[in-house]
Amino acid sequence: MIISSIKTKLTSVPFEDPPKTGFLTLEKIDLLIVQIETKDGVIGTGHLHPLAGGLKTLEMCINEMLKPLLIGETIENISSLWEKMWKATFIQGRMGITVMAMSAIDIALWDCYGRTKEMPLWQIWKGNDNPLPVYGSGCYRGLGHDGMIEKAQKYVSKGFNSIKMQVAHCFTNNEDIENVKEMRNTLGNDIGIMIDVNQGWSVEETISVCKKIEDYSPEWLEEPVMADDFEGYNKICKSTNIPIVTGENNFTHHDLIPLMKSENIPILQPDIMRGGYTNLLHTCNLANQFGIKIAPHMFPELSIHIVASIKNPSWLEYMGWYDHLWKEPLLPENGTLKPSNRSGHGMDFKSEICTF
Repeated sequence: MIISSIKTKLTSVPFEDPPKTGFLTLEKIDLLIVQIETKDGVIGTGHLHPLAGGLKTLEMCINEMLKPLLIGETIENISSLWEKMWKATFIQGRMGITVMAMSAIDIALWDCYGRTKEMPLWQIWKGNDNPLPVYGSGCYRGLGHDGMIEKAQKYVSKGFNSIKMQVAHCFTNNEDIENVKEMRNTLGNDIGIMIDVNQGWSVEETISVCKKIEDYSPEWLEEPVMADDFEGYNKICKSTNIPIVTGENNFTHHDLIPLMKSENIPILQPDIMRGGYTNLLHTCNLANQFGIKIAPHMFPELSIHIVASIKNPSWLEYMGWYDHLWKEPLLPENGTLKPSNRSGHGMDFKSEICTF
């Protein structure tokens, strides 16, 4: 299982339903796809969708800094390859571009390993293929008050038991409070409502708004302040009974340890594009020691193998962004997702999306 080649490809595909986040304009899915092949002819893929650009820089990082480290190496011990990349990029920094580039390679390595063993990753990690709870995300603030509620109702009609709406950025605090109230009144008390702030409030705003929406029993309030405002998160958590969650914009377990040690965050949302499978597994195991559950950010078709294998799973997030890109998309049924039995991570892009 010797790595013989690492190839990269940039591609851009229109969204079927462009997300209206209220602060990012996203019309196309801009992807960096990585393909790793062994001397035995086994191929694994990984990809990045960084949302805010930088794909050419990421591709250069892979080809100039990481690829030379890995050609000729064996994929028998992927954790050691992750450490090799981590140490080699120390001077360039341990967040941002370098970690995202590492993540794409790491995802491809694990996919290649699983395909070599002819086993899905959840099975390699001694998990199971039981259906897992998934919430309907993408009730975007940019849809407006009525549009958010309509999107939530569509999810509920498809069997979802929980949805995620958005606040801040293009709403005032009072409008946010009213939107949460109306969402609860429309959906009733049996549907969970997650609320995503996307780092749009100050600590003081968050504390104030939380007092006014506690009666609507949110499932959680997500990322109210900047991801690295650890003291701010401590203040917010101590001021409200609403569960506060975060983690999607933090890089690797190193960046999440302050949140774990605070013991105030009940659920972390690490992103597989900010550490890859190797570090996400480590993060989950570390979080479990602090009694913290894991609800990975986006990419459920990849992260499901992790959630199916760890001791502290919470939710998967479904937005449907990439369903039209895959040969065989992983689709929810009645508010659950079932892990694929295909080898590796089991996801192959359609030929018109990516051919090397």
